[in-house]
Amino acid sequence: MLALLATGMRASRPPRVLLRNCWQSVNIGDIGHAPGAITLLGKYFPEAEITLWPRRLDPAPRAMLTRGYPKLKIVEGVLGPDNKPSTPALLKAWEETDLYLSGSGSGFPDSSHAIAFYKATGKPVGVFGVSMDPISGIGRGREPEGGTLEELRAKAARLPATHLPEDLRQLLDRAAFFFCRDSISLAYLKAQGVKTPVLEFGPDAQLGMHLRDDAKGFAYLRAAGLRENRFICVIPRLRYTPYYRVNNVPRVPGDDIKDAINAQTTERDHAKLRDLIVAYVRKTRHKVLACAEMTYQVEMAKEVLVDPLPADVKKNVVWRDRFWLPDEAASVYAKALAVISVECHSPLIAMPNGTPAFHLRQPTDTCKGQMYRDIGANDWFFEVDETRGEELWQRLEAIVRDPGAARAKVKSIMATVRTRQQRMVEAVRAASGGQRPAVR
Repeated sequence: MLALLATGMRASRPPRVLLRNCWQSVNIGDIGHAPGAITLLGKYFPEAEITLWPRRLDPAPRAMLTRGYPKLKIVEGVLGPDNKPSTPALLKAWEETDLYLSGSGSGFPDSSHAIAFYKATGKPVGVFGVSMDPISGIGRGREPEGGTLEELRAKAARLPATHLPEDLRQLLDRAAFFFCRDSISLAYLKAQGVKTPVLEFGPDAQLGMHLRDDAKGFAYLRAAGLRENRFICVIPRLRYTPYYRVNNVPRVPGDDIKDAINAQTTERDHAKLRDLIVAYVRKTRHKVLACAEMTYQVEMAKEVLVDPLPADVKKNVVWRDRFWLPDEAASVYAKALAVISVECHSPLIAMPNGTPAFHLRQPTDTCKGQMYRDIGANDWFFEVDETRGEELWQRLEAIVRDPGAARAKVKSIMATVRTRQQRMVEAVRAASGGQRPAVR
């Protein structure tokens, strides 16, 4: 009787999903994961009621989300010492949701919160496109210098089958589904013997974002003198983000290691991008936009990309001197000939808008870059230590010669992505008790 009553109560309302996402607001990729997931859920699971539980959501990205998704509920709160929600609103969200969905990010962000949720409620937990790199990083058993994707894959394969922390293993064994955004993470979890019934590749949710701010983005293009398909965007990156500077917090011992690696590699990483910029400007006479994916990269773009350029090239390079949100970036990237990024997520914003994009992967940037190979973008993926500026220009020159073919390639890549996205949302539907739509 109780089971029948619960079923009847459940059938009288839409399925509810609690999306844990928005890890920080200093990175348009971390902002963009959430609208990507919300768009996909709305497209393939429209009857679901979505509540966003952000870790950090500053006023500007909050306004973007509420403007783009008027029905979206946002709940605030943290976990107290007893691992229980700190606010009545969050407690209510825990009680009422049918599924805890952890959004895209590196290393299953806030996994301890998912564990606490599962222990407190017994309700299903699902993971929506994350990377689980067991090798790169700072700390015991980690390698600060990272490695190529091939090196990371080989080292992960040699780890003992007991490498995964026990509390995380217990959660993953009980998870309704776990989508890895790259095949190296997927192979690692399979080798660890994780027992979730759905353990598959599912690309970063950023690839699902549809939000744009054409009014702001197109106004910027006009003011900067950037014409459609006659400019490229170039985005820099340090091998390690200096979070103590970004967030104005005290340094920790690992920051010395990170700063030393940055000091040794920043010039050689970005000299290759400058070579590309020089070749592009001199061969085409078109313009370049040097812009940022993270807040600290606004000034960095000027220092490492623009200032060292020859005078004849520099006059064709526009430096964007302020940060932006992913919707404005999407509108600008949509009009670019190509996006060239050392950061991982700007290409993921560009491609859903039809724009070809290169990703130059640094060896410290975890295994998430494997995603580009997994979705069929290998021709536009480069290991930065194995790439020369001349090679970058050769690949870009092919796009200059035949932009139509390059955009057709983007369309093919996105067709692969959308097949996987639909599969990811099917798992969300099943885990939250939603009914499959009727076949027409």
